[in-house]
Amino acid sequence: MRFSGLSGAIAIAPGLGLFSAVSAALLHVTSYAGTLTTLNLALSGTKGLQTLTTSTECGTQPSWLTLRGPVLYCANEAFGKDNGTLASFSVSQNGTLALLDKVDTIGGPVNAVVYGKGRRGLAVADYAGAGLNTFNITNPKALAPVQADVFTLPHPGINPSRQERPHPHQAILDPSGKFLLVPDLGSDLVRVFALNVTTLRYKQSDPLVSAPGSGPRHGTFLVSGNNVFLYVVHELANTIVGYTVNYTTKGLAFAQVYISNTHGLGETPAISGATAGEIAISPDSRFLIISSRGEGTLSVPNFDPSNTTQLPSDPLITFSIDPKTGALAHVQTFAAGGMVPRHFSLNKAGSLVGVALQGSERAVVISRDPATGLLKDFVASVTIAGEVNNVIFNE
Repeated sequence: MRFSGLSGAIAIAPGLGLFSAVSAALLHVTSYAGTLTTLNLALSGTKGLQTLTTSTECGTQPSWLTLRGPVLYCANEAFGKDNGTLASFSVSQNGTLALLDKVDTIGGPVNAVVYGKGRRGLAVADYAGAGLNTFNITNPKALAPVQADVFTLPHPGINPSRQERPHPHQAILDPSGKFLLVPDLGSDLVRVFALNVTTLRYKQSDPLVSAPGSGPRHGTFLVSGNNVFLYVVHELANTIVGYTVNYTTKGLAFAQVYISNTHGLGETPAISGATAGEIAISPDSRFLIISSRGEGTLSVPNFDPSNTTQLPSDPLITFSIDPKTGALAHVQTFAAGGMVPRHFSLNKAGSLVGVALQGSERAVVISRDPATGLLKDFVASVTIAGEVNNVIFNE
């Protein structure tokens, strides 16, 4: 089945039987070509993926999406400029976007997270600008800056081409909501900040120090019984490191409990030149998934049914999590559907994975069995011009 949308033809693959409980979902997708696209994924009746709207109002290089209720926040990396931007959009039930406000950020915003009492704050990590800024989003029509800091390095890291200065790549909220963590690829640190959840301001705490040259990119927390675990994927070293997290009077204390290459213990490491991408934990907290970019060692059938040429693909790699120790065990390596899976996200049920394929001008949806953690089949694919870099579900 094929649909024609504003962003191109869409191919639909079989294998929808897992999702009878889900009728439809909205997805939002960004591309460095300057577009923010809303898609509708129908899983009953006339099944398929349709483009609903395309907006260029986020900016020239949209890079990250954060959803808070009916409001969508879009960071614009704005390559080569001194500052980026953050835009807020209202999202109607039919997926239509209406721009509410747009403000400047430190240069190169690539990630954001909601925090604070009443979820009134938004923290933005700025890769190119080496900084962190926060906003009060109580009124999405009037985004209000709260705090901004630019970090420095006394000297470049051991990978000077990538670590010439700090490069914050993500902002993560800890499970207590009282700390903000910022993996800094350029500084080999996961910066830690204590939050005032009322004023929305932050104060620097002792950081988590990564191995020299490892380049921490993204991380994710897991609460398991009385344990709190943090997993960090390192872009330059292509490693996953797991830590236990303890709360002390001075902040957070970390103890390493796991380390492996991005394919897992006993597995062949990623090829030279590959870079780790995204990391996420399944909604049931039983599995961890990461993406690896630039491997191209897998292949998938062409999403154009008239073309029999196989397409190269990077992998998504799934691990099971030992809930007591935090150790990971390799479960599956599955084709991401194309090259450079910069970002992926799961729906609330854990039955679907949306993947943004920066190197293939494509976003795909993959079916997943929540019970086994296994990725199963390609549900849909859409061609979107430019480097597709972020995809989220809006259920």
